[in-house]
Amino acid sequence: MKITFLLGVVILGLSACEYGAPPKKEKHPIYTDTLTYTYKTIHERAADCGNKPDSACTVVKINYPQFNGNTLLNDTVQAKLLKVFMLSEKPDTSIKSMTANFLKSYADYKKSSQRERMFYDLDTYAKVIQQDSALISLEYGGYVYQGGAHGGSFTGFVNWNTKANKEVMLQDIMIDGYKDKLTNIAEGIFRKDEKLGPTESLEPNYFFKDSKFALNQNYAITPLGLRFMYNQYEIKPYAAGTTELFIPYTAIKNLLKPHTVIAQFINKNAGI
Repeated sequence: MKITFLLGVVILGLSACEYGAPPKKEKHPIYTDTLTYTYKTIHERAADCGNKPDSACTVVKINYPQFNGNTLLNDTVQAKLLKVFMLSEKPDTSIKSMTANFLKSYADYKKSSQRERMFYDLDTYAKVIQQDSALISLEYGGYVYQGGAHGGSFTGFVNWNTKANKEVMLQDIMIDGYKDKLTNIAEGIFRKDEKLGPTESLEPNYFFKDSKFALNQNYAITPLGLRFMYNQYEIKPYAAGTTELFIPYTAIKNLLKPHTVIAQFINKNAGI
């Protein structure tokens, strides 16, 4: 009888522990990496750096992912990095040559310059910001300084269809004839973000052609919508920095094609 009673207490105790334990979190498949990669880092210093810290010396820093067994994606990422700042009239053909040419341009400058404390800076990167079974999104960009009043920075995106092994364009996820409708919706969001009236002029504070709002082709596909980025000088003065414009899928649900790389996001957000 005592044995039966003790056994019952143990069973109840174990049940209570199981009942009070926090539920196990299941990882949603859309957040599971499907392409393996490692980051490659380049860190080169000018010949005259000596014992100076990087912050007081001409340095090249580049960090980007290398995807295992995907030459096309690797070439695409590296091509984006080579074109971020277009450091010379003749485009560089590799990350290695870009590094060497940048350091050479500094060495050539120093031969004729009287500015003893002047140094260059190149800091570029590419990084995976999201990956799932159908899509990988990367951000790339960085900062460069080669004299002058100030340096320049840039942020761009690559959206990659992992099954088709190609870059995703807006026409791949939007219905035919989407451009004008998407632009109108985007302008409404832009004006709200910028606290502008529906008919208020975009002059002189914005640099849109003919003072007419326009979307660029620099966007990231996210689980909730499209994230557009306008870089420095693109639509505003340098001091104003960058401008982000986020368009949720809920605002453009009638413009989205079914069965594309964003279908999983649409299905997950059942309200769309």
